[in-house]
Amino acid sequence: MEDIHGIWIEKYRPRRLSDMVGHKDIVERLSSYVRRGSLPHLLFTGSPGVGKTTAAVALAKELFGEDWGMNFRELNASDERGIDVVRNQIKQFARTSPMGSATFKVLFLDEADALTTDAQAALRRTMENYAQSCRFILSCNYSSKIIDPIQSRCAIYRFKPLTSGDVKEEIRRIAANEGLTITEKAEDAIVYIAQGDMRKAINALQGAAIVTSEITEEQIYEITSNARPEEIEGLISLSLSGDFEGAARHLSSLIRGRGIAPNELLGQCYRHLVSMELDQLLKVELIDHIGEADYRISEGAHSDLQMEAMIARFVLSAMKTRGMEVH
Repeated sequence: MEDIHGIWIEKYRPRRLSDMVGHKDIVERLSSYVRRGSLPHLLFTGSPGVGKTTAAVALAKELFGEDWGMNFRELNASDERGIDVVRNQIKQFARTSPMGSATFKVLFLDEADALTTDAQAALRRTMENYAQSCRFILSCNYSSKIIDPIQSRCAIYRFKPLTSGDVKEEIRRIAANEGLTITEKAEDAIVYIAQGDMRKAINALQGAAIVTSEITEEQIYEITSNARPEEIEGLISLSLSGDFEGAARHLSSLIRGRGIAPNELLGQCYRHLVSMELDQLLKVELIDHIGEADYRISEGAHSDLQMEAMIARFVLSAMKTRGMEVH
């Protein structure tokens, strides 16, 4: 295996729009900008690891060719969230003339939803004043956090989580290139863990490949510190059967024995519950319990205590649904 210690998410980052996995409609529309040689302001929105940054960089490379490095700048808004970054760094780049044969420059602002409202207002004015010499590509996880005046000045592209087929296609390509063998169950495990995030998928594959070239399902769950779907099913089933002590032991084995983070377990429990066929009122109550535990942990409450309390609420809700007397 070559370059096992390199960063695969960078090594296998697509260099051209046509190399991107998934998002066929978005890729086609962005490619049309390249063919025309013009570009409006763009807003890319979607969950992490779905290709927003890759699309922006590939678009700039195809627009500007060899001059792309001089006419493209990437800033991460979460590093400096205030108005100064707009007044200084962004405005300074936007006001300078494009280099080479380019007729405009491109500034890519990642995690733009981290900017304060004042900073976004200043950014809107900069976008207006320097529209001829600079185009802006904004990237965010939540477009609702971007002020309306900016949204109305941008063509909005919504990147959906990648499908299981997209993730498997890329994982197989990388595995073949790195000389790895990967079982079908291991591919399914990567898809389950990634949840449409290609970065998570590639990192899981590389993490397992450091140990061996034969990738199995067990290694994927171990390296990513995730519970198997059947372990989550077991935890919920024990709770719903009224076996609090059994569920608490199972929970302890996952958190203490396996080292799985409570917030990861909460996310996995939620995903499993949503797909279960349950009494509607019971399902609503259980999801409410997960939400309450998640909120309390995020606010600094003791995570182990909150997880056990959630299991206790599961047991109580199940007993109430079955009409059992709770003492």
